[in-house]
Formats: sequence, C-alpha cells, structure tokens
Amino acid sequence: MKVFLIAGEPSGDLLGARLMSAIRRADSTIEFCGIGGPRMAQEGLNSIFPMSDLTLFGLAELLPKIPLILRRIKETVAAIKAAQPDIVVTIDAPDFCFRVARRMMGSNIPFVHYVAPTVWAWRAGRAKKIQPLFKHLLTLFPFEPPYFERVGLPASFVGHPLLEAGIERASAERLRSKYNIPADQDILVVLPGSRRSEIGALLNEFGEVLKRIKPAHQNLKVVLPAVPHLFESIKAGTANWPYEPLLLTADEDKYDAFKAARAALAASGTVALELGLAGTPTVIAYRIHPLTAALYRRLIKVKYANLVNIMADRMAVPEFIQENCTADRIAPALAELLDNNAARAAQIEVLDKVRPWLSPEGSLTPSDKAAAVVLGLIARSGLQEAA
Repeated sequence: MKVFLIAGEPSGDLLGARLMSAIRRADSTIEFCGIGGPRMAQEGLNSIFPMSDLTLFGLAELLPKIPLILRRIKETVAAIKAAQPDIVVTIDAPDFCFRVARRMMGSNIPFVHYVAPTVWAWRAGRAKKIQPLFKHLLTLFPFEPPYFERVGLPASFVGHPLLEAGIERASAERLRSKYNIPADQDILVVLPGSRRSEIGALLNEFGEVLKRIKPAHQNLKVVLPAVPHLFESIKAGTANWPYEPLLLTADEDKYDAFKAARAALAASGTVALELGLAGTPTVIAYRIHPLTAALYRRLIKVKYANLVNIMADRMAVPEFIQENCTADRIAPALAELLDNNAARAAQIEVLDKVRPWLSPEGSLTPSDKAAAVVLGLIARSGLQEAA
C-alpha cells in the first residue's frame, strides 16, 4: 500500500513524521511519497520538492511567489496521479492542500485532511466548502467533529500532538541545577511570542508589567525561552527590564522552565496549551494592529482567545487582549498568581483537565489514533473497490 502525504510548514512536518512512524508500526510494508520537510525525510520520505517553497508568511512574502506555488500545485497533482496512492493525507496548510484536493476531485483516490480548519472560531462556511474534497477529517480538539459532520464530512478526534511533546517528562530540578537557581527563588516564565511582530507588540509592555510587580517581588527569577532567530532582538529588547532575564534557546529547557515556574506571562497561542499541560498558572496577553483587530472582531465568534478558556467555556486563565493588553491591567492579575495560593489552586484545577480534554479515547497516542483512522479508511476503500 502507498500513502501520499502533503505537509507545508514545520508543524505539519512534525505531524507527518509522527504519523509515518505510527503507520509503519502498524504495517511495515506501507510506502510513503509526497511533500515534507526534514522530520518526514528522517522517516524515509523523499519530498518531490522542498517543503520550504510552501512555507510562506504574510502577503508581501506571498505575492512574488504565486507563480511558484501555482507550479507546485500542478506538480503535486501530477505526482499523485502518477503514484496512484491508496490514500492522500494533507496536513494543515489549507491554502495549498485544499487547492490540490479540489483539482483531484473525481479521481477515486480518497483524501484525508489532518488538522481541521477553525470553523468554530470564524468562517463557518468553510466546513461546507471542503466537504466535497475529503473522505475524512482528523481533528485535534474534541469539540470539532460536529461542525463538519453536520455538513456531511466524517471527522474523527485523534488528539493533540502536544501530548507527544514530552511535557510530562519536564523537570523543575533539572532547570534549577543547570542554571544554579536556588530552590527558594520563585521563577516567572515570560513568553512574548515566536514571531517578530509579536515581540515588537509585547516586549515593552511585558517589561512595564515587570516594573510594576518588582517592588513586591524583589527576588523573582525571570526566565524567557527564546526562539534562536529572535535571540538578539529579545536580548536588546529586554536590556532595560527591571529583572535581567535568563534567556533559554535549548528546546529541552523550555518545558523544564514551565515546570519550575510559579507563574507565566505569555502571548496568546499554542504556548497556552503547553503551559496548561505543564500545569503552570498563567496570564495571557496579546495585541495586534488595530485595523487587523477590527476585522477579526467582525469575523471571530468565540468568546475567548485562549484555547484553555474555550474548552473550559469560562475565563479560567486571565487574558488581556488588544486594548486590555496594558501593564496596569496585567500586573495585578500576574501578582495574584504569584502571591495568592487560592487563585493558583483554582486555575490549576482547570489546567489539570487539559490533558484529558486533548487525549483520544483509550491508551493510543494521537499519532497512533490518526494512523488507525488512516489505515481503516484504506481498508474500507479497498473493500469497496473489490465489491
């Protein structure tokens, strides 16, 4: 049997690699082909062209590469037709993957999409639009399948990939020992984002928050996990902070820092789920350009920015978004998590539910669950053809 995979960005490359490994554990005879990055290459995928051709951010970067992307769509369609796989699994990257799937309609090759579009947050009509393109959808969150099933697209909740990131193996003691942080010194993790635009919008405001809490928290150790390509910008941007932050770049240090922290101040995003899985009491903040915010508010229909709050259906984790993202409002909420054990316990009670919320039924990992669904679809497709 042959599986054709399409990943268009690093997160999809990781999902694809884990999926390949899980499929191979179940059936070592499966062949793989398609598009992926270095992690999928380690699992044996020979990508038909560099995945980096599809990894684009922002309109200014996209426009000059439109001819290349259109060519890559044609090449991908041709490669699928030539390979005649038993199934095609497209992973996130909807702008590219949905166009490929649309061009393959009527081919009798089943298409499965991994990572559901966020129709529960905005543009609900996308569910109906992609229904004809796919045989099945693999979702990361348990509340997603009904949005697609109601328009006739079968969907399976397979669990969130963060469950396989090793957060449960994090060690507070390891971080303190490695960086000589005394056991009696409280740690605050600060996470101003992984994009340059986020750093620009939040770094100064987070510094102002720290100035406000400093008088009552003289002995605090501020730890800041930084993505390597933004290290110098973050170092320069934190030079005037009231605390000299410990900047971490090693992947293995980040989750140790989460585990060691008494509290966290973080930009909204996937990191909120990571902190939730680590059980770290957190304050979330975010700010984007006012015009962009005004557009989003017309489109987005969820009450909260933080996925933990969305799943809990209440403001369990304080979040300060847009005009509320000010030091005067953030600082008291952060100080409460540092000082008030009752407030900490109340949030931790909710964070303890994050892992069960994100876990598939039974003892399977998300990758194993996804592999089981894909192999089941191949088997059913083969039976239908035989009949």
